[in-house]
Formats: sequence, structure tokens, C-alpha cells
Amino acid sequence: MHFAPRMMQVVQGEFRVSADPGEELSTILGSCIAACIWDPGRGIGGMNHFLLAQSLGNSSAPDNRYGVHAMEVLINGLLRAGARREALQAKLFGGAKIAANLRDIGASNADFARGFLRTEGIACRAESLGGTRARRVSFHPATGRARQLLIPNDQLDETPLRSPPRPAAGTSIELF
Repeated sequence: MHFAPRMMQVVQGEFRVSADPGEELSTILGSCIAACIWDPGRGIGGMNHFLLAQSLGNSSAPDNRYGVHAMEVLINGLLRAGARREALQAKLFGGAKIAANLRDIGASNADFARGFLRTEGIACRAESLGGTRARRVSFHPATGRARQLLIPNDQLDETPLRSPPRPAAGTSIELF
């Protein structure tokens, strides 16, 4: 009998580690990066989701929204769960240039993630970085299997927030 995996969301600034074969990790990325790292021999893996390679401010406090800290807490979480450092493998996703008129934060994030893995001696088995489209990524931490769905640009809501339209006189709206 086949059961659908339990989907666990990983949002900006978070990470999750699991050895549960019935669990799948998922996130949605634009210019952010998700590193999916696992130990294939031990069946332990995890995913992080960071916004920027490094803090733009003066703060040196650890913060999972930034690459160095996000990568370190994910790796430490994997090691605490029983993964072997020398066996770790990775897949990288994200780093898109979503807004044409802004600095390419996605490229900076992708460069950082690649360099971090290289420096730490963690093999990057696959990557899907760059481009101009957001991605939905699913990662099975026990096996290292990953899938992505590119989100068409027309499905991204880039319109500014506005007040909702007022109902016509004599109509009623019920919210529940």
C-alpha cells in the first residue's frame, strides 16, 4: 500500500531535518536559496531556505535568513541527527532574478551557496539556480530525491495591494 508523504513546509529563515521516510519537505523560492543536504547511507536529510547570502546591516547576531548561518544550522542539525559529515551530498535550488529592475540578489545567493559547499567539501549533485521564474521545490530527506515545479510568471501576483472593491448598494457579503 502506498501512502502520500506528509508535506512539511520550510519557509524563509527556517530549516528542517528528518529521517522519516514518510515525510517530504517543500518550499517556494524566488531569489532565495534552498539547500537540500542529505546522507544517503543513513537516510537523513534536510532543507533550509535563506533570503540573502549575508546581512546587509551591522548585526553579527546569528540569523537563519542569511546564508552562512542557515547552512551551518542545517549541517549541524544533520550531524546531531546522525548524518556523517564526509557522506553529505547537496542539491541547490532558487536564485532567480524575479524583478528586472533590481539588483540580481538571486545570482549573489547562488554564488554564495556554491562556494559554501565547495569550501566545506560537500558534493553538489544537482542544481537549478538562476533564471527568472519562481520554483516550488519538494525534497524527500530520507532518499535525497527532489522535484521542482517552475511557476509561470503570470501566476505571480506582482500587483500592488489595494483596498478591496466596495460592494454595490443593496448587496451583502458574508465572510467565514
